[in-house]
Amino acid sequence: MSLDALFQPFQVKSLKMPNRIVMAPMTRSFSPGGIPTSDVAAYYRRRAEGGVGLIITEGTVVERPAARNDAKVPVFHGEALPEWKKVVEDVHAAGGLIAPQIWHVGSARGQGRDWEPLGKVDSPSGLVAPEKPKYEPMTEEDIADTIHAFGRSARAARDLGFDAVEIHGAHGYLIDQFFWDGVNQRGDKWGGPAIADRNRFAVEVIKAVREGVGEDTALIIRLSQWKQQDYAARIAETPEQMTEWLAPMSEAGVDVFHCSQRRFWEPEFEGSDLNFAGWAKKLTGKPTITVGSVGLDGEFMAAFAGEGSKPASLDGLLERLEKDEFDLVAVGRALLADPHWVEKIRDGRTDELNDFKREDMAVLH
Repeated sequence: MSLDALFQPFQVKSLKMPNRIVMAPMTRSFSPGGIPTSDVAAYYRRRAEGGVGLIITEGTVVERPAARNDAKVPVFHGEALPEWKKVVEDVHAAGGLIAPQIWHVGSARGQGRDWEPLGKVDSPSGLVAPEKPKYEPMTEEDIADTIHAFGRSARAARDLGFDAVEIHGAHGYLIDQFFWDGVNQRGDKWGGPAIADRNRFAVEVIKAVREGVGEDTALIIRLSQWKQQDYAARIAETPEQMTEWLAPMSEAGVDVFHCSQRRFWEPEFEGSDLNFAGWAKKLTGKPTITVGSVGLDGEFMAAFAGEGSKPASLDGLLERLEKDEFDLVAVGRALLADPHWVEKIRDGRTDELNDFKREDMAVLH
């Protein structure tokens, strides 16, 4: 199929992308003490040189004592900010665009198993998974401070010259824990039986981030139905429930919904071929990013079990993009393994595409 749709420019607010390809955020844990190094900056610069339309950084956490789950996950406050400025400068010097993904892991603690957080773990109800209590629920003070922390990181992103900002609201981390009735058992205004009730935390975070970045900066939020704690978990079982979930976030200031699936081609609801990003665009009218095993023949969670993946056809993706099912395409492992993936796709050099191997996760190519 023609690649024209993939290499069309795209604009939302001040973000002007040369093509529709986004580098998906991927945790790399190469920032000792939470400070990104020159190797991290060079890693992102190589993707800019390789033609990525927008780079979204690995998750980088807000200023809360237990916001991360690994000592080498980067932070987005304090001493790290001058180093993030260098990342921005390197990417811009290569002609690229970059957004930080600002994050709080909540009670999802599994990554750095030998590392203890520096303070109280934040979570809506103290659960690490449904019916698995471990921590104390967040207090009103904890919630207010966390919302302010997202706002401070957003303002820092604007001041450092980032081109957009993404909020991580997916995959069973803190914001997603508030969405998920399996772990949000609160009886106050931050919980409730309907997603319209459990949305409140995300909406307040979005408002704080919007205030921090200003009106002209594109604000993206990454969402998922599935959780790392439960692949079959669902926030919205119907289009009507999805509208209840997404519409308040759209009204609060989200410009782009980044819709994470394990496999982008899977329909979201029975009776329609639309995927998650397709439904989000249809229901909100906002641009969407699709993501999930793009360009490879295996899904990404299998990589943690040691499985590799080989390059796969983009025909199905391109067909959906040409139909305007979604607007942008996020590429993860294929770009992690090969900074020149975009150039090779554009130039028809598919025989030169790299396989993805588990070992790729242990280096910054």
